[in-house]
Amino acid sequence: MCGRNFGRFAAHSRCRDRNRAMLNEVLRRVGGRESTLFPMGYRGSGLPSRRICSGSTRLPRKGTKLKMYASKDIRNAAIVGHGTCGKTTLGEAMLFSAGATSRRGSVDEGNSILDYEEEEIEKKMSISGAVAFIEHDGCKINFIDTPGFADFDGEVASATRVIETSVIVVHATSGLEVGTEKAWRRSASRDKSRVLFLNQMDREHADYDKILASMRERWGSGVVPVTIPIGVGSKFQGVVDVLRQRAYLSDDGKITEADVPAELKDAMEAAHEVLVDVAAEADDELLEKYFESGELSREELLMGLRQGVAKGKIFPLICGAASQMSGVRQLLDVLVGLSPSPLEGGVFAGVDEDGEECTESIDVNGPPVALVFKTHVERHVGELAYVRVFSGRIECGDEVRNLNSESGERIGHMAVLRGKEKEEVSELVTGDIAALVKLKHTGTGDTLAGSEVKRKALPPNFPPSVIAQAIKAVSKADEDKIGSALNRMRREDPTFRVAVDPELHQTVIYGMGEVHLDMVVKRLSHRYGVEVETLEPRIPFRETIKGRAEAHYRHKKQSGGRGQFADVNIRLEGRARGEGYEFVDAIVGGAIPNKFIPAVDKGINELLPEGVLAGYPLIDIRVTLYDGGFHAVDSSEMAFKIAARQAFRSAFMDAKPVLLEPINELAVTIPESDLGPVMGDLTQRRGRTQGMEPDGAFTTVKALVPVAELYRYSTQLRSLTGGRGIFTSTFSHYEEVPGDVAPKVIESAKAAKAALEA
Repeated sequence: MCGRNFGRFAAHSRCRDRNRAMLNEVLRRVGGRESTLFPMGYRGSGLPSRRICSGSTRLPRKGTKLKMYASKDIRNAAIVGHGTCGKTTLGEAMLFSAGATSRRGSVDEGNSILDYEEEEIEKKMSISGAVAFIEHDGCKINFIDTPGFADFDGEVASATRVIETSVIVVHATSGLEVGTEKAWRRSASRDKSRVLFLNQMDREHADYDKILASMRERWGSGVVPVTIPIGVGSKFQGVVDVLRQRAYLSDDGKITEADVPAELKDAMEAAHEVLVDVAAEADDELLEKYFESGELSREELLMGLRQGVAKGKIFPLICGAASQMSGVRQLLDVLVGLSPSPLEGGVFAGVDEDGEECTESIDVNGPPVALVFKTHVERHVGELAYVRVFSGRIECGDEVRNLNSESGERIGHMAVLRGKEKEEVSELVTGDIAALVKLKHTGTGDTLAGSEVKRKALPPNFPPSVIAQAIKAVSKADEDKIGSALNRMRREDPTFRVAVDPELHQTVIYGMGEVHLDMVVKRLSHRYGVEVETLEPRIPFRETIKGRAEAHYRHKKQSGGRGQFADVNIRLEGRARGEGYEFVDAIVGGAIPNKFIPAVDKGINELLPEGVLAGYPLIDIRVTLYDGGFHAVDSSEMAFKIAARQAFRSAFMDAKPVLLEPINELAVTIPESDLGPVMGDLTQRRGRTQGMEPDGAFTTVKALVPVAELYRYSTQLRSLTGGRGIFTSTFSHYEEVPGDVAPKVIESAKAAKAALEA
């Protein structure tokens, strides 16, 4: 088997994780020479050398005309990862490095360009996704800085829907955390390109080798370094750019170019060989050529890397320290040079007429199709609709159609964003991201398109809310304003829900965690002037029976003139959970005239929402009317309704009544080291474990837990796991309340009812 034929065989096998030692042995035997897969003589420079310094490229100042970019020169990225890994610091460094700002914003100092909301400044953490754009090497990079806290996961969902590349930031001391894995899985599920940034290499206990090994173990050999650190922790000095084969030293945020330190040359050469390896494997023709010639040109190397990144087979790893500006320029180089443009693949995700996901063709000159992925309300400006143009172009003055509401919208003002700063533009091309001002009928998830377009763009997949909190207006004036304020906030944040529960007589808000709902309450006060107090939400218990009983009731009332008379005999039986209420007419021989039988059913139906045991709705009961009597003059529909209700109450208490409570299914993802405390806490909450799914260093515990035991669970979980645990919670079914708990619930319900009536 000649080397050429072996090269063709390898190219068509498409097996990127082949064993290098075996390939070398095959080549040695076939070619009759000792060799490595990557000849040490190859030293392609990768990218052209250039001056690296902070603020080297200035964009036009506000008020000047912005440069327009073709779709092929646009890159869209989301900065994602676990909380506290430095995503916003990295975003600020990108802005400063590209010359978009004259100073580096700081989260700690409260002058961050990306974290500009009052709540973000106060809490020193990202709460909403901030959109910004920069220019680098002739390309426009739109990036979205997303929150890392699980309470604001909806912002991550909206951001990752409209980008081609996820920049997954990893903490150099903590390594792969729950939020890191979640960001990876979300990006992988939508086939997003992934670039890794190992941040805070200047921190004590930073461990480059360990974290790189864990990445390759978890995500495969496609994780390839394009920079390597010069020292770690307190000895961190900068990075070696493997593609340029130059060192870039950091000194208090200033970057200088230098020769690669002698002690790192071997490591750089080895890393370069790996880049050539994965670049060749990304394309059949490149791999065959490499086996034939033993080298790749710089252009071929970059082409292979670009293809591998776009296909989700290569994941470039940049290490650095964003606070020191180290590695930032290399990240921008990778985004421009290796990540895909909006035109990559030629299609975008849509929704067909049956609501099924489909693919739609991208046509830069076709009718416009844009997705509203986020809605934001600003004081003195109003509602902003953040859009991504998937096809065609949008110009000021265009008339477009909202495919969700079937209403027309006129495009007035459009602006590209850099945090809260806006620059007006006259048109948006395919792939661009911007904000539309004051649309009338459009919200998050809606598609704006030309009149001939039939299919919508696929909206973001927002996670379900996991926590509930009751609120109550402090004053009558607040009561009048609270409805419209909550509705505006719901439009702005799809993970936030609000319901006025007539059964429980409470206004209940739902969100992703306590911090999320705490932010909602503060925004009600700061933004809308509505003051509320928070209460523990009441639990929607249910009542039913486990046994069988019969009851007879005769309603007879004489008050002079026409009286009231009705006589009913009913039988109660429990039904299987979820089967609901059933009424059976078993009257024979005309004991009750047909015209009065519906009144019996109606009387019982009116009682079902009121309950008997503790005032909670009744479910899963069969009522059989099997006998009774009537009076030709005094019987009436009202009389039979009263008799039915009284008979039902009597039979219900004799049929082994029980209280039912809602049970939720929890999926709790935690580091394996926290498994014991979390399991113990679930047991204390009357939880029943349904199974565990190990996934590397993490474990997902599935359990059934009563809703009554889940109040403030998110806070407890974060306390037990150091903020590394996340969970989802969905309704499962109703179950009987344990005998030792039921009396307390009944007593509390009666007391609440008495207080309400008072």
